[in-house]
Amino acid sequence: MSEKTIDQLCEQVLAKREAAKAGGGEKAVAKQHEKGKLTARERIFKLLDEGSFTEIDEFVEHRCTNFGLEKTVFPGDGVVTGYGTIDGRIVYVYSQDFTVMGGSLGEMHARKICKVMDLAVKNGAPVIGINDSGGARIQEAVDALSGYGNIFFRNVLASGVVPQISVISGPCAGGAVYSPALTDFVFMVDQVGVMHITGPAVIKAVTGEDVTSEQIGGAMTHNAKSGVAQFFSKNEDECFAEIRRLLGYLPSNNMEEAPGAECTEDPYAPNLELRNLVPTNPNKSYNVISVISAIVDQGSFMEAQPLWAKNIVTAFARVGGIAVGIIANQANNLAGCLDIDASDKASRFIRFCDAFNIPIVTFEDVPGYLPGTAQELGGIIRHGAKLLYAYSEATVPLVTVILRKAYGGSYLGMCSKDLGADVVLAWPQAQIAVMGAQGAANIVFRKEIEAASDQNAMRQQKIDEYEDAFANPYQAAKRGFVDRVILPEETRGAIYEALLLTENKKEQRPKRKHGVMPH
Repeated sequence: MSEKTIDQLCEQVLAKREAAKAGGGEKAVAKQHEKGKLTARERIFKLLDEGSFTEIDEFVEHRCTNFGLEKTVFPGDGVVTGYGTIDGRIVYVYSQDFTVMGGSLGEMHARKICKVMDLAVKNGAPVIGINDSGGARIQEAVDALSGYGNIFFRNVLASGVVPQISVISGPCAGGAVYSPALTDFVFMVDQVGVMHITGPAVIKAVTGEDVTSEQIGGAMTHNAKSGVAQFFSKNEDECFAEIRRLLGYLPSNNMEEAPGAECTEDPYAPNLELRNLVPTNPNKSYNVISVISAIVDQGSFMEAQPLWAKNIVTAFARVGGIAVGIIANQANNLAGCLDIDASDKASRFIRFCDAFNIPIVTFEDVPGYLPGTAQELGGIIRHGAKLLYAYSEATVPLVTVILRKAYGGSYLGMCSKDLGADVVLAWPQAQIAVMGAQGAANIVFRKEIEAASDQNAMRQQKIDEYEDAFANPYQAAKRGFVDRVILPEETRGAIYEALLLTENKKEQRPKRKHGVMPH
């Protein structure tokens, strides 16, 4: 055999690269585009800074010889892996290639994913997984199942160490769904991404139900009904733009602080509009997002999971350029009551912020826990306890703003002083009490009301007396449970000041392996 020149060897490298870039071939790529889907590499190029992607393991191939699979070999084995930058910051990424054997996961496919996950943890950078796969590669049997297990294990090890983001831009079924479920945020593309454990055919055979994949696992289903996904995207372009925006609020790893941003606004500038946004009548509704938007840096509000458990808001924003996580009762949905789903949604978001050193600002207007047999039998006690657990466990700066109602156990559940709030602020219309004035008057003054000749007049008199005495922020302020009673227009400056005050906060906790969160 004649010796090859360096030019010939380099040509061989280039030829192999072109073969890897071809994926499953022109016909398979065309079919992907016909479905309105981007290819694996196109998705990566949309996500990352232009020209920043470096691919690794592009020549990896499977080594399975079962069922004639040795005749079907593609460079890369159905997943594109590597690293690049988003706004100049390193991220690791993998993107499943549906044009290659339906993006099915086998032994080497899984190894490639595990390698970038290991690199992400080792180098302290976020990892983003783009899922578009027909599931486990049946020909590889238990090797494919082992691959999923190795990925799940790494998802757990990376949890709270580096941010993990999953994109569902194609099918994701069976055991494959558990990797995205173990990550921090799930983005789903409408009419393209589908997640379910069992498909329509199996459901039909077992339960007799007629359903479609979209009904049981589509983007709207998981964003609005199941709560599995946090972000709904109309198309892939919107999805990748939103991921880039989200990463702007997050540190690269748990040892860093969230990146700051330049703020041209005066954080202490009063906003008199706030006086008119929250009615003083505790029975009147309003949209808390309008309140938050008037307080945080202009254009910085980014809501997570806006379509599920709408009675509570979870979001990222900035105050004076400082990234914060926001929890807020939504008065225009279930009157802002806490329920099972709201407790789950908020507690998970709190734990994420705490893991990645993001201060938490809580806007409180809560009348209580949602009453009813469905809530009690569904386990509101154990679910509600998750919220108490998450706030009590958090060691990041905690700032609470009581906008209006703060009643009973739900007052505590929304980050009171007793649960670890560093700074508690209250608006003048805040009502901090065991319960609302009407219910309290009926209990405390029951005998006087029953003995009165005009019970309705007496009841109203006692309600007014109770409101004057207790339905205000001053009783709590007298006891030190409220640090400051502020004017609404002072809120932005007061929060900014509290964030500066607590930026070097150090919290010592008892040594333990880990706590046991309510189930």
